Amino acid sequence: MTPTVRAQHLLRRVGIARTKELEEAGVSRTQIRRLVDTGIIERVGRGLYVLPEMPRTEHQDLAEATRRVPGGVICLLSALRFHGLTTQNPFEVWIAIDRKAWRPKIEHPPLRLVYLSEVGLHTGVEEHTTDSVTIHVFSAAKTVADCFKFRNKTGIDVAVEALRDFHRLYPKGLNDLWAFAEVDRVTRVIQPYLESLG
Repeated sequence: MTPTVRAQHLLRRVGIARTKELEEAGVSRTQIRRLVDTGIIERVGRGLYVLPEMPRTEHQDLAEATRRVPGGVICLLSALRFHGLTTQNPFEVWIAIDRKAWRPKIEHPPLRLVYLSEVGLHTGVEEHTTDSVTIHVFSAAKTVADCFKFRNKTGIDVAVEALRDFHRLYPKGLNDLWAFAEVDRVTRVIQPYLESLG
């Protein structure tokens, strides 16, 4: 196979590829530059490449962040936006990583890192596919509970708006929300707001 075919095959399979993945597929850095210069592949960020004809979605930044931060989980404002639970449109991708994990230094997309314990990072995680990339996102219920836990970062008004939208979209999901509130230790904080929903 030629470098062009190798690169196209890899990018059709994974959606967004890092330089290292292209090299492992047998495409050298010089060949990557040539493929970019000829328009066969497109550079969408430092060390990230896609096929130009790949359809882009509103969640492309989430896919790019996932490729750049393996093991990260989309959280808080970005997860609210993903689940349709907010009117906020964050310019940063909010992504949770382990407290002991390496802190990535990335220019694009801009990231807002949230540090969680191992239990917090692996509870309530869902897998979704966007732009041919499998991303990890906290569930809607876990995200709302997290907004109350991190209300100093997101604002209590955002948490309350998310709770109302969650109750409207998932009226039978309050038990899940309460379970995640217990994991996050915010039951006393969230209880008055839950009671106000009637």
